[in-house]
Amino acid sequence: MKTTLDLPDDLLIEAKTLAARRKTTLKAVVESALRREIRPAAEMENPDPEKFELGPFGILRLKRRPGEKVTLEQIQAIQDEIDEQDLQKALHPNRP
Repeated sequence: MKTTLDLPDDLLIEAKTLAARRKTTLKAVVESALRREIRPAAEMENPDPEKFELGPFGILRLKRRPGEKVTLEQIQAIQDEIDEQDLQKALHPNRP
């Protein structure tokens, strides 16, 4: 189904940039974001229980011990890993 969205310019630019970085489409980025937002927390999957835990609203967050700080480098490394996985899925859609 087609629809029209009126988005702020900065948000649209960021979404298009993300799509280009992930070598996918704006449509795929928007669809993925909507599915994550709509999906009930109980249905959320934790891709790596060693690194993440599900927060109270079903949003993944980094596991950490009390007093431990999360660094920007840790976050960037995880984002790079996710981007690479997304790229591989886009390049090889039939692989499990």
